Amino acid sequence: MSTIGIGQAVVLGIVEGVTEFLPVSSTGHLKITEGLMGIPVDDKAVVAFTAVIQVGAIAAVLVYFFKDIVRIVSAWGRGLVDREERHHHDYKFAWWVIYATIPIVVVGLAAKPLIEGPLASLWVVAGSLIVGSGLMWAADQMGRHRRGEQDTRLKDAMLVGSSQILALLFPGFSRSGATMSTGLILDLERVAATRLSFFLGIPALTGAGLYELKDAVGAGVDLAPLAVGTLVSFVVAYASIAWLLKFVAKHSFNAFVIYRIAVGVLLFGLLGTGVLSA
Repeated sequence: MSTIGIGQAVVLGIVEGVTEFLPVSSTGHLKITEGLMGIPVDDKAVVAFTAVIQVGAIAAVLVYFFKDIVRIVSAWGRGLVDREERHHHDYKFAWWVIYATIPIVVVGLAAKPLIEGPLASLWVVAGSLIVGSGLMWAADQMGRHRRGEQDTRLKDAMLVGSSQILALLFPGFSRSGATMSTGLILDLERVAATRLSFFLGIPALTGAGLYELKDAVGAGVDLAPLAVGTLVSFVVAYASIAWLLKFVAKHSFNAFVIYRIAVGVLLFGLLGTGVLSA
């Protein structure tokens, strides 16, 4: 029997698409939604399902930033055979994305039992939502927003990429929130920090989704719900990306901070009263 049905897959796909790139924690919202629908959040099939439908959101990034990705990959390819091309920022940036992905891959593989076990608790999600909000608020206050995308360096990519580990270990912290906040602390402009977050998320989330695919199918999730959830997340995520880039160009992260705190407090209340099970 499949752990997740078609209707549930649609709902989870919408939640994934809306929240994957907003700094509100897609994992946290997915776990809350699963809990409200009576789906066991620590079931291996469920954990694998949520990782796979992230591929739909990543596909939305690939489509939305297609021209940028082609430009960067082309520069990287030319740089491999032409020494002069190696001075181009896009060539260097491609390598930085590769280097910055290594830490989260190592931690993800090493801590897999914890990520799928104790750290999958909704108590962890609630606490991480609130603690992560504090980081976002502090980063927004500290950031001087004086550096653009062309001003990024290897150190920036490594620090921003490594910050994804916070969201990996503490669902609710938000991968986007952690990476954008780190970018702001490094004095990147909000749009530059947001775009860097997108690019660094592509290999990490795609790899996680493909890695979990065999576990999702083997654990009892039918291909139909997987396909539906992934397609829905793609469509919704594309719209979410377009909205977020316009929003951060003119607004601070304060609205997200307030929302995260409210959701975290609400979740603590639901858990404390027994409405939801951790």
